[in-house]
Amino acid sequence: MIRTLPVDFYARDVLAVAPALLGARLVRRLDGVEIAGIISEVEAYRGEEDLACHARAGRTPRTAVMYGPPGRAYVYFTYGMHWMLNAVCMEAGYPAAILIRAIRPVSGLEMIAERRAGVPAAHWTDGPARLCRALGIDRAFNGCDLTDPAGGLWIEPGPAVTVEKIQTTPRIGIGSVPEPWKSLPWRFTCAENC
Repeated sequence: MIRTLPVDFYARDVLAVAPALLGARLVRRLDGVEIAGIISEVEAYRGEEDLACHARAGRTPRTAVMYGPPGRAYVYFTYGMHWMLNAVCMEAGYPAAILIRAIRPVSGLEMIAERRAGVPAAHWTDGPARLCRALGIDRAFNGCDLTDPAGGLWIEPGPAVTVEKIQTTPRIGIGSVPEPWKSLPWRFTCAENC
C-alpha cells in the first residue's frame, strides 16, 4: 500500500509546510511506470496580501484551486510554454501554495532520460518547468488530490531534513514585486543528500 502525506500535513501554515516538504518524494505514474524524485527546492506563497502570489488579484478561474482544500495540486501555465506544480496549503478558503521548484530523480530514470533527451542529467529536474516536463505534469493535474495515488500524482513522506541542511533565500523570478514581498526568505532548499 502506498503511503502519502495526509491532508493534515498540508492544512498548516504554508511557511511550516514548505521546509517540511524537503526530502519528501514526488511521484508520478506515467504509462504504468512510477517516476519519482526527492523534493529539494520549494517556494511558499501565502494569501491575497502576498504580492508575489497569484491570489493577489483575488479568486479567479485560474486561482480557484488555491482557495480549495489543502493537499491539492495547483498547476498553471506560464510564459506561454511552461507548466508549474504547486501544493495547496492551509485551510480551504485561504489561498496559499508551495511551488515545487526542483527534485532529485530517484526512480523511472530511463523514462525521465527519454522525456528530457539531449539535456544533461544534472538539469533534468532542476527547475519547476523542467520537473513538470520530466514527469509529464500539465493542466490535467490541476486540482489533483496529492494525498491519493489514484490520481497518478502524489507526494510520499521522506526522512525529515534537519534545520542545518535547509537554506532560505528570497523567492526567484519576482523582480517586479515590491518590498517586503520581494525579499522575504520564503524559498527553501536543501543539499543533494536531503
